[in-house]
Amino acid sequence: MLDLHNNITVRRAISPVSVADTTPMVSQIIDTQGFHSLEFLIATGSIADADATFAVLVEDGNSATLTDNAAVADAQLLGTELAAGFQFDDDNEVRRIGYLGAKRYVRLTITPSANASAALLSAVAVLGHPGAAPVA
Repeated sequence: MLDLHNNITVRRAISPVSVADTTPMVSQIIDTQGFHSLEFLIATGSIADADATFAVLVEDGNSATLTDNAAVADAQLLGTELAAGFQFDDDNEVRRIGYLGAKRYVRLTITPSANASAALLSAVAVLGHPGAAPVA
């Protein structure tokens, strides 16, 4: 068995939240310095609204505040933003999307549509392939 534990770092992207409107949920800015891979994991709980959809967007930039943010090109993603999105009947599921770009800072945005009832979700960023291992 290979050692994954000492070769990844997990960071909070979006804290567990109950969303009952269409306000976009913007993740923490993830600093990729010292790592060569990034995967966002999105976990859903109960999604109460019968017609809600949730679109995913990945942005990157070189500014620590992402004032230079731009949508990540599809060629720099593992998986698609469409496949990472979810809808009203995707209760208790996990989606993922990977980042291959060269920018230092990355964030995830989840934008609900037609959502007027509680939808539970969270997201974490998994940084892997560290420049120096083991990681703390």
